[in-house]
Amino acid sequence: MDHLTKLENKSIHIFREAYANFKDLGMLWSIGKDSTVLVHLARKAFFGHVPFPLIHIDTHFKIPEMIEYRDNYARKWKLDMIYGENTEALKAKRTFPDGNCSRLECCRLLKTEALTATLNGTGPRYRMNHETGKYELDKNPAAFTGIIVGVRSDEEGSRSKERYFSPRDQRNDWHVGDQPPEFWNQYKTDFAPGTHVRIHPLLDWTELDLWEYIQRENIPLVSLYFDKGEGKRYRSLGCWPCTHAVDSNAGTVAEIVEELRSGKFANIAERSGRAQDKEDGGGLEELRKAGYM
Repeated sequence: MDHLTKLENKSIHIFREAYANFKDLGMLWSIGKDSTVLVHLARKAFFGHVPFPLIHIDTHFKIPEMIEYRDNYARKWKLDMIYGENTEALKAKRTFPDGNCSRLECCRLLKTEALTATLNGTGPRYRMNHETGKYELDKNPAAFTGIIVGVRSDEEGSRSKERYFSPRDQRNDWHVGDQPPEFWNQYKTDFAPGTHVRIHPLLDWTELDLWEYIQRENIPLVSLYFDKGEGKRYRSLGCWPCTHAVDSNAGTVAEIVEELRSGKFANIAERSGRAQDKEDGGGLEELRKAGYM
């Protein structure tokens, strides 16, 4: 069995463990490469069907192509697609692009607070109606007890402290020093009532693993990841005011794989194009302790 197949099998096992042990399960979809691979793996794990909702936190500052890709993909595969937002902060223009707060405060409001409210069922949630192709307000939003996330330990320092099944408290706060041990593929899935659990099927994957798997499986991605003749492409995607392209002539998956194998980015962080990381001194641990993805 080759390396990618071993990773795939382990991820599929994590998916099935999560589905067997958590009644109110959902999966975050940022529209990026990691979470799009998660959607592909979920369809493999459940024989072409994704048996839980996909959740996107819409800051309303995503690159328009990302939202178009999200909706086209959801319609094509008949995915149960939900998005949440921090309506109050958006209306009050408490955002970095409007100049009323810092990048990190904007992330806290539009991502962390919106995510917590969406998962707890206390904030506005919109669900795709596949008959009309439009989103409608979810009038009876229930809380999610388990959320599948496309976190990789090699992507950013605080993510290396995660577990495959990582508990949060009732406020979705992450207590880094109080994580269960995971030995020999034995995972703790029995938690006290009220515990919110993040599940990470991609935890041991690397950036190169991910792209090699995308190449092998022919997984379609939003085109922002590829150079279009300008010598630039995105390596990591977020909100347009805080996400910048990197220098690269890679216009295909094969060229990205070759670029990574060559070591071009060996000393450059994958999230180097994320301005909020720099503002926070290169780490997101405090934001993530409060529920950030």
